[in-house]
This record gives sequence, C-alpha cells and structure tokens, in this order.
Amino acid sequence: MYNFSPDQKFFSFGQTVEFNFHFNQKESFYSWISFFTPASFKNNYTATAKLTGVIPPSIDYEVKGRWRTNEFSIGWKHYFRGNFDSERFWNFYGLAGFGLVWIDIENSFNPAIHTSVYDIQPAPLPGNSDIKRLTVDLGLGIERTFGGSNVYFFGDLRTWLPTTSYPSAYLHNNKNVPLPIIASVGIRVLFTYNNDY
Repeated sequence: MYNFSPDQKFFSFGQTVEFNFHFNQKESFYSWISFFTPASFKNNYTATAKLTGVIPPSIDYEVKGRWRTNEFSIGWKHYFRGNFDSERFWNFYGLAGFGLVWIDIENSFNPAIHTSVYDIQPAPLPGNSDIKRLTVDLGLGIERTFGGSNVYFFGDLRTWLPTTSYPSAYLHNNKNVPLPIIASVGIRVLFTYNNDY
C-alpha cells in the first residue's frame, strides 16, 4: 500500500483475508479484512515563544507520525471477462463496495517542546490516538486458474476513497485521509459450487 494523503505519504505491507459468495457466473458478493504493518513519515514545524524575551524566540521541531492501518470492506465483484470458475481464460473483474478504515496514530516530537513556554502548531498533537473513516472502495483485477484446479492466482489494484472528513488534531493534514493505492497478489480457493443457477 502507498498512501497519497498530503504530508502523510508512506509505504506499508499487509495481508487481506477475503470471502466471496457467487450469485451466478458473473456476479459475486465479497467481504474482506485487511491489516497493514506500521508505517512512518516526518514533517517539520516551528514553535514560537509565548512571551517576548524568551531565547530562542522560536524552535524548529520535527514530528514523526506512525500509522497502523486496518480496513473492513463489503461489496460487489463483477467479472467483465471470464467468470468465477473459468478454467481456460484470464478473468478480468471489477470491485465496488463500502469500507470502514481505522488507523492507530502515534506522533512524537524531536526535540520535545515545553508547551508552557512555546506555542506548538494546532496540529499535529503529540501522543496517541485513533481515527475511523467510512470509504468507497474500488478496484480492478485479473486471475487465472492454476493447472485447471480450483486454485486461482490473482492480482488486483484497489483504492479507498474517504466519504467522511471530520478533522483530527493528531493528523498532520486532514485532507484526503486515507487515500491509498493497494497492489495485491494472492490465491483464491474455490471450495464447492453448483452449475445449476
């Protein structure tokens, strides 16, 4: 995953467990849960003295942000080419759904700022917090069976578009959080199916 949110860009690795229920050859319901490794980014700010005569009158400080991102999503999967049990072709599919993203946030200051003497920026604040966002989830993917078995290799590209944007003082920038591109590879195992729809 690469997050494109302003002032909060980072790479992270993760895993997704996904369930598919096939209504017919072309249409499926999906649900997944994704967990990602913690990722870090840094930004620079300036704290100014509360009183005149304080030396130095301002201090530059760095804020290191650390995020751990997780998401739950449900939605629809449509096969534009092939179908869920095709054994002869590359399948091409699209995904559309709704998700809930939750992010554990940790901000640390370097150097530490004495807030009784200096005014720090309104955001980000030091310490720990978490945020939750509702998202629209979109994706495209391809897959192919492995040797005519019920095991399929797949690869897809996904994104989460935030639908809520309430501010948090722990974010370095509240615009477009989250805004990732996720590249996934994996296997899909088809357990049982009935050809009579």
